[in-house]
Amino acid sequence: MGAVVALGERARTAGFALAGVQVRATDDPDRVRAFWCELPADAALVILTPAAAAALGPEVLGAAEPLTVVMPP
Repeated sequence: MGAVVALGERARTAGFALAGVQVRATDDPDRVRAFWCELPADAALVILTPAAAAALGPEVLGAAEPLTVVMPP
């Protein structure tokens, strides 16, 4: 089974750690992109906040892997 990662603002992602999700918390768009490039090789699912998704842009989110989902606003 692959890793699950939550990426985005701390207030929106912190609770995922309670379920064993790897949390990458940041409000900085440049750091969001850096965390994306540093995803674990076994990342199967990435949960993004809307701000993180906006920082990454559609070209990144359109990739086949890892599976990405964006939280509702």
